[in-house]
Amino acid sequence: MSHRPLFTRGKRGALTVTVAVALVAGCDGLEPGGSSSGSGPDAAAGQAASPLTNPDGTKPGLGALTSEADKADARKLVDELTVKGRGPKTGYERDKFGYAWMDTADGVPLARNGCDTRNDLLKLHGRDVRFRTGSDCVVVSMNLYDPYTGKDIAWKKAKATEVQIDHVVPLSYAWQMGASRWSKEKRQQLANDVLNLLPVSGSTNSAKRDSGPASWLPPNKSIRCSYAVRFAQVAEKYGLPVTAPDKSMMLKQCGS
Repeated sequence: MSHRPLFTRGKRGALTVTVAVALVAGCDGLEPGGSSSGSGPDAAAGQAASPLTNPDGTKPGLGALTSEADKADARKLVDELTVKGRGPKTGYERDKFGYAWMDTADGVPLARNGCDTRNDLLKLHGRDVRFRTGSDCVVVSMNLYDPYTGKDIAWKKAKATEVQIDHVVPLSYAWQMGASRWSKEKRQQLANDVLNLLPVSGSTNSAKRDSGPASWLPPNKSIRCSYAVRFAQVAEKYGLPVTAPDKSMMLKQCGS
């Protein structure tokens, strides 16, 4: 497989070229080594991007919203969401949103760059990223600041499930809120859109399952308003309603 150039990142974390990363879960016999990249989001230094200034999700990290002005903007965004009851899960299958981490979901950032969505996300959000020897795609180790727990994770591919990619708006939630009637192409976009994806602690992601904000919020309280904003951004982009309890909880996290 040929690969396109990787992101390079300057001192302030600016992304300058297209990410290239390949499927972690489907590649066997990977060994640490290869090239390494520069630093990604550094939450302690305030480098993680605010969701309000990252509307397409292509900047690394998920920064906390602390100012009253930002929280007011967050509430305005959430308040514009349409409310609807959650429908049945009948007919839902993960494959209805395409196979996991496909690189061919047109219409979303980082699509068709020669590497799968999972590795794109690891490269985008990780620090000190290292690749499989001879590859500029397959990530074998990195350091990740997990916004959901507020902890750093020293990740290696040998224990791949320690980091999972969270769908901020879960796919089955989207199915129940109207995605069951979408085209296949639109469902594939939602499943692979970096706006709807964050690499986080595997155990935390597993605990979330397909919950909306009324049922699950990140354990790290400082990030909950930002999480609500990201959930709202995805819902707005894809024309998804949210449940009344979810909307109420999202507003509450941002000071309503």
